[in-house]
Amino acid sequence: MVSLTLHPMKEIKIVVQGEHAKFITDLLDRVGATGYTIINNVSGKGQHGFHEGHLLFNDISSQVIVFTVVPEERVEPILAGLGPLFNKHSGAMFVTDVAVSRREHFVAK
Repeated sequence: MVSLTLHPMKEIKIVVQGEHAKFITDLLDRVGATGYTIINNVSGKGQHGFHEGHLLFNDISSQVIVFTVVPEERVEPILAGLGPLFNKHSGAMFVTDVAVSRREHFVAK
């Protein structure tokens, strides 16, 4: 059996209206995140009430979750970039400690 080594990283989950997904992905690209995952049509309840996950008119009308895994030094630039968005629009962000087995997949070259 091959032994795996785990490396500490940070996972960032961002919940926003779909119309802001491009802003988020552009920000992640600019700060050097090597990838991200987008989950469309998210349902949930928060400060602004319940949000349905089904499409109303198009995919920018519903909420999305964008998440990425980055080295710790990339977290602060992402937070700084999200500030203007969250000052004007609703949304949520979560930063958690995670461990990955293939660190090279999460570090920009």
